Amino acid sequence: MAKNKKKKYSSNFSRDSNEVRAKKHLGQHFLTDETVAKNIAETLTHKGYKNVLEIGPGTGVLTKYLVEKDINLVAMDLDKESIIYLENHYPNENLQILEADFLREDMQDYFGTEQYAVTGNFPYNISTQIVFKTLENKEQVPEFTGMFQKEVAMRICADHGSKTYGIMSVLTQAFYDAEYLFTVPPTVFNPPPKVDSGVLRLTRKPSLELTCSEPFLYKVVKTAFQQRRKTLRNSLKTFDISDKLKEDVIFGQRPEQLSVAQFIALTTKLEADAVSTND
Repeated sequence: MAKNKKKKYSSNFSRDSNEVRAKKHLGQHFLTDETVAKNIAETLTHKGYKNVLEIGPGTGVLTKYLVEKDINLVAMDLDKESIIYLENHYPNENLQILEADFLREDMQDYFGTEQYAVTGNFPYNISTQIVFKTLENKEQVPEFTGMFQKEVAMRICADHGSKTYGIMSVLTQAFYDAEYLFTVPPTVFNPPPKVDSGVLRLTRKPSLELTCSEPFLYKVVKTAFQQRRKTLRNSLKTFDISDKLKEDVIFGQRPEQLSVAQFIALTTKLEADAVSTND
């Protein structure tokens, strides 16, 4: 179970207060719809893990349904008001409420080497960073669910050939099966965002092994999509590709035309090409 890192407070915020102010600089939009909250809680399958990390619990509308599960739940938030509110309203022996920044924390400080799922109504201003941090910890995260801006959720789950398919799609789907689950309107938030939201689920693939170097895959994918309208022959010029490899038909395609498997195969070829060129 997670390590207890609760903080002491010298705040004017009353523990008896029933209000938590949404803070724009934290990207907060508090979910107010109980049905949506329950549906998000149900997106976790709880297969192969007991620990769950909820990021950005806010006023606990999702927390309320998560603590009903047979899990060890850690609710992590940067907002002191939210932390105090949660401590006052959701006392539960299977719940730890922590004031901490997920992006800055070493999650092994909390979960050791145990597996844990990640979920939440994520602050929209750091949602993509949350995904990349999860990818860094993928060996311990078998499942990831939660709410994003709809555009971001669809981008993560997009298939090749789609206009929304890009860096996030390829790097996430290299290690996780991605499902777009349902759309949530702005009206169920306080304050309401200006766009629709989308809920997704990422399920870790049975094997995380690649035929290529993971850092090199990141480099190839990011370089290719920086000039997504160009063919790979042009966008990957900086890799000093041999004339023989350039003849491969794959270099005549644009990055959004390549599946995740093709990107991995391409990276493997580029690695081998670099070795043979240097020899």
